[in-house]
Amino acid sequence: MPKSLVLGNGNTLIGLDKYAQVADFYFPYVGLENQVGGHHVHKIGVWVDNKLSWFDDGNWEIGINYVFESLVSRIEAVNHNLGVKITFRDAVYNETDIFIRELNIYNLSEEKRIIKVFFHQKFEINQSRRADTAYYDPEKNVIIHYKGRRVFLINAASGTENFDDFGIGNFNIEGKEGTYKDAEDGILSKNPIEHGLVDSVIGFTCHLEGLSTQELYYWITAARQVKEAHQLNGYLLKKSPKHLIQTTEDFWRAWVNKQRFDFCDFDKQAVDLFKKSLFIMRTQVDNRGAILASSDSDMLKHGKDNYSYVWPRDGAIVAQALDQVMDNNITQTFYQFANKILTDGGYFMHKYLADQSLGSSWHPWIRANKIELPIQEDETALVVVALKDYYDIAKDLEFIESIYNSLIKKAADFMVSYRDDKTKLPKPSYDLWEEKFGVHTYTASSVFAALNAASQFANLLGKGDAALMYMQTAQEIREAIIKYLYSEEEGYFYKSINFEGDQLKTDKILDLSSCYGVFKFKVLDADDERLVKSFKLTEEKLFVQGGVGGFARYLGDDYYRVSQDTPGNPWFITTLWYVQFQIANSKTKEDLEKTKHWFGWVVKYALPSGILSEQLHPFTGEQVSAAPLTWSHAEFVLTVLQYLKKMSYLGFCG
Repeated sequence: MPKSLVLGNGNTLIGLDKYAQVADFYFPYVGLENQVGGHHVHKIGVWVDNKLSWFDDGNWEIGINYVFESLVSRIEAVNHNLGVKITFRDAVYNETDIFIRELNIYNLSEEKRIIKVFFHQKFEINQSRRADTAYYDPEKNVIIHYKGRRVFLINAASGTENFDDFGIGNFNIEGKEGTYKDAEDGILSKNPIEHGLVDSVIGFTCHLEGLSTQELYYWITAARQVKEAHQLNGYLLKKSPKHLIQTTEDFWRAWVNKQRFDFCDFDKQAVDLFKKSLFIMRTQVDNRGAILASSDSDMLKHGKDNYSYVWPRDGAIVAQALDQVMDNNITQTFYQFANKILTDGGYFMHKYLADQSLGSSWHPWIRANKIELPIQEDETALVVVALKDYYDIAKDLEFIESIYNSLIKKAADFMVSYRDDKTKLPKPSYDLWEEKFGVHTYTASSVFAALNAASQFANLLGKGDAALMYMQTAQEIREAIIKYLYSEEEGYFYKSINFEGDQLKTDKILDLSSCYGVFKFKVLDADDERLVKSFKLTEEKLFVQGGVGGFARYLGDDYYRVSQDTPGNPWFITTLWYVQFQIANSKTKEDLEKTKHWFGWVVKYALPSGILSEQLHPFTGEQVSAAPLTWSHAEFVLTVLQYLKKMSYLGFCG
């Protein structure tokens, strides 16, 4: 189930499911330590007229979106059977680690009624199934969940009244389903403490006249010590939850509008998605520099792992997008993160956790009894390429100088040395899709661009010999790409080549990343006949016919594949790559207008909140795999900016 909305502040990251339930709760790192375990939810229930209805029981109509131009939720839930409507404004306070929910409870009946709202908490602290504790603090009238240096304080209030009911118990042990079952008669047990696998419920009773409304606030403070959790609770009570939500809303509205782009006649829905994408990307960035591929934990239910890691490639592309909108403070922390995780050999490993530790991998260190680096070399190259974009915008020469030897030079020297003596191409590594081992067109193109960038950095810092070496190596790689990876006869760029002994083996699978890499990294000009031919063949073979449209990654892509009658599922990323190439080759406003419908396509298949997934079901348009996928949002932002720049270049936009 893709997440319907995400909220965060760089330390705490909350993901809501389609029922407005908390389904991801990361703290104190973005993407590391999901405190609900990645498979639990915090349920919301309403008891009225001796009936209890949970939001996920199928009786609620729930619409989930963001407040206009802000990282604050706007949710409406209606249960016509109960005659109750509840609206939410949710926020993770931008200054401290407090998750706040503002509820307005509407009695849709003309009769005076008692409506009780239940909030359920199911933590699995540190994603460990043992030794959690939860207790009721009668002095402060709060619930505390804790284990070690992870503490979560729960409270709710309306005006001067606090929650008036509670229960604490176990779940998934001793035959117990969960304390939320205790709410079914409208009255909780008031059990004051429990340990093990622990959940809790609090209840708030509202006395509502007919057709009237009551405002209610619920919040969770997250801290490393009980004392700190209480201090945050006291801070909120002093400032008021309403004030904290409003200041958070105001902060994010100012943040997203600090660069006043001229969107000309661009579609308003696409502009809205552009700004939502900036918010969503920001939620996936940890304040210590990690940029998460996706916070969506739901993949844990279907496989061995999720996407809550830092892939240097994904991070670099997101950093490029954020740099384009002038948020260089965020991206500088990413480059500092990259500087710390680069190996002594000058390359990045497969992926990392948000605390800079090495992430899980399936790439072996040995193949056919030969030691091979288990890397994707494009990840190393893309960080250097993105750094050049950062410098072109920020002009922060002191920062570049501070990481030149430890990051730029070390990575560039590795890329110079990690080449095949015969072809002058990079040695084999895994492709950007993490599947195949070989000398890939996309990877080689990214190394070409990275060495050009390193050459320019070396020149800036007066290192002439290094600058010349990097430039000459880049040109050798470019010539080798044309010689070995392009087929004049077939008119497209191969996915990869490999040597088996002295015999050259070619992987001829049509992969959109191959021609895109040659275009993106400027191996050839966009209007070069070889690129035009490659993209034309790509359009013929990889466009998903007879369904929602869009482009598959490559011919026969089986990852989450829905139908053998398609080349694979359409991806937002690859579809936007195709659009970028079309924009680059637009010579007139009319040419450019032909690309515009693709932005509407992305809007159409985004969730109402703007969430973009990795893939789409080719016939229904349902989102497939991780959502939000940060890379998808970054490509959308980059494509919109490329469109606007081309409009400006053609003289039709400011």
